[in-house]
Amino acid sequence: MVNNQFALFLGGTTGLGFASVKKLAAEGFNIIVVHRTRKADLVQFQEFINTTNVTVIEFATDALNPEKREDCIQHLVETLPKHSVKLMLHSIAKGNLNPLVNSEKTLSSKDYQLTINAMGTSLLDWSQAMLNANLFSDHAKILAFTSEGNTKVIPNYGAVSAAKVVLESIIKQMAVEFAPFQITANAIQAGVTDTTSLRMIPGSDKLKSLALQRNPNNRLTKPEDVANAVYLLSKDEANWITGNIIKVDGGEHLR
Repeated sequence: MVNNQFALFLGGTTGLGFASVKKLAAEGFNIIVVHRTRKADLVQFQEFINTTNVTVIEFATDALNPEKREDCIQHLVETLPKHSVKLMLHSIAKGNLNPLVNSEKTLSSKDYQLTINAMGTSLLDWSQAMLNANLFSDHAKILAFTSEGNTKVIPNYGAVSAAKVVLESIIKQMAVEFAPFQITANAIQAGVTDTTSLRMIPGSDKLKSLALQRNPNNRLTKPEDVANAVYLLSKDEANWITGNIIKVDGGEHLR
């Protein structure tokens, strides 16, 4: 059991993030979650808080707001010992899902900017702030979720695709520039997973059907599959793994 170490989740009350929260808590990590989930959608997360044996620090605030981010960081500085955050997982899913043309609502450059900030550059903001506050432990792990939209054109996914490409670029750059601080950075590319975020994408049923045809294991990726990978990458045995886009999809990408 870890007990004296924390894992910070940006997002983490639903989907892949929540599965990762539960997995790391089961392995003894104390949990910090920053989220803006509606109360009506927090039933399972609240049940987790009420039943877990680890410490849970919850910030119901906007992780994308610079002032709110600074408030969270300051609270952690005042509450936690220095160098106690072993892992930070970026799991923010906030973006515009519209086509570029032939629609009542098309993507604008502002839509791109907002989506790229939420699902891309906010990772850098939080990583720099955590590093500057001396909250990361030795051999800390920075992880973020990407998707196959990083290389393939998916209908209505243009802004999110751009955000994922930016996210991956930041991951690779941090892998090099954070190395002197003994911090690794990796992105996890999950296979198609039946989450709330996926269902928000127009045509998601077709994406699931195609994924089932492509996956050699004949099933969709489960949130627990991804959470297991997050846990594996949190371990000291993963200290030499950095700057990668790690596919956790049961071989779906091979077809």
